[in-house]
Amino acid sequence: MLTQIKFGTSGWRAVMAEEFTFANVRRAVGGIARYVASQKPQGARVIVGRDPRFLGETFCSMAAEILGALGIVPLVVAEPAPTPAFAHAVAQNKADGVINFTASHNPPEYNGIKFSTPDGCPALPEVTKKIEAEIVAGDSASAKASSSAPAVQASLDPKPGYQKRLAEIVDLEVIRKANLRVTFDPMWGSARGYSDELLRSAGVQVATVHDYRDVLFGGHAPEPDDHLLEDLRKKMRETGAQIGIATDGDADRFGIVDADGTFLQPNYVIALLFDYLVESRGWKNGVAKSVATTNLINALAQHHEVELHETPVGFKYIGELIMQDKIAIGGEESAGLSIRHHVPEKDGLLAGLLCCEAVARRGKSLGEQLKAISNQVGSYYPERQNFRLTPEVKAKFTEKLRQDPKDFCGHPVGQVVRTDGLKLVFSDGSWVCYRLSGTEPVVRVYTEARSQKGLEKLSTAAKHWIFE
Repeated sequence: MLTQIKFGTSGWRAVMAEEFTFANVRRAVGGIARYVASQKPQGARVIVGRDPRFLGETFCSMAAEILGALGIVPLVVAEPAPTPAFAHAVAQNKADGVINFTASHNPPEYNGIKFSTPDGCPALPEVTKKIEAEIVAGDSASAKASSSAPAVQASLDPKPGYQKRLAEIVDLEVIRKANLRVTFDPMWGSARGYSDELLRSAGVQVATVHDYRDVLFGGHAPEPDDHLLEDLRKKMRETGAQIGIATDGDADRFGIVDADGTFLQPNYVIALLFDYLVESRGWKNGVAKSVATTNLINALAQHHEVELHETPVGFKYIGELIMQDKIAIGGEESAGLSIRHHVPEKDGLLAGLLCCEAVARRGKSLGEQLKAISNQVGSYYPERQNFRLTPEVKAKFTEKLRQDPKDFCGHPVGQVVRTDGLKLVFSDGSWVCYRLSGTEPVVRVYTEARSQKGLEKLSTAAKHWIFE
């Protein structure tokens, strides 16, 4: 029986040699190719690229052959490149999509395919449903269409255009004049030779770690999270760096370490950069955050008199607001953000570079800047936890999520929000949000309180409410 290939907003991911096989990759790429051909029967061009994972070059060659057989010109990218660089390249080159072989921050045994549409956005559900239908159609013996004259393969380098765009957005001269020392950790991933080269070209002192290809990513997921950034901290201490910036496997997510070695939660980074962009650029057209992201952004929006957009989880919703120029910045607590006049896709490199600019211009560490913001609008303490559920608990809890509770472990519920999952807001400004995973028996629990003690109490109550 054939594997059912399902594309989410982050594409299709699976374990190599289990579901991510040569045969299934051919099926998936065939489905994408037939979808593109249905949208543009003549003269279509699709960018084909990858992150540094195992067999990436081979998958790119296979994809180029499949596209060419359908008369689509594959624009093949030779070296690994960041997801946001592909998003920039597809729009700049007026291509008809991107096939990017990446599993982002997943562990090294995974690989995946992200498909982006001509606007640079991750493919929306209406597109991925059509691709899935094309895959099923391609599995039948009757669907063996091919062009009698295969298209010529072409090459593309997204790096110069993307780096040029970053240099236009980020004030590299301010960073240089401040004599800022930066340490960069691409985590063996796609951003190697991007952020550090751009900063060096402007005369900024940069040290790097993990700046070589390792398809095992040091034996763990290439995720720029607190517990995986010890080598970055060590290099920061050695070089006296005032900031450490990191990106995940395909460089759409960020990790930021302050001068004293403190890891800054993505929630706080988004809030800091929102505040900084309002101050430095004067952008007050709007701000977007997912329903699971800190209400510190809500408080700042009110403080700066900026319109707030609260979206479901998934960067595609924020990407649409960027394309409509309704927001200055949009972000998610899972370490994804982008800004106006830039790609409608998460950009981990941009996040790190803007943090460098904020430290350089303000002359204060990110921790000091966060303290100043808290003095203005109050303190917020967010947290995210995952809980694995047995089939019985999941069934019972799924039913519970359909109800509108008036009371939550002794707290009267002030507001019930159903933008995505179930979010309960309390009178003191604290809240809890539950989202069931669509791919595994897990519930994601987001909590936020106005004090550390309040967070501990709320987190305990949030867990109790699942299993009571």
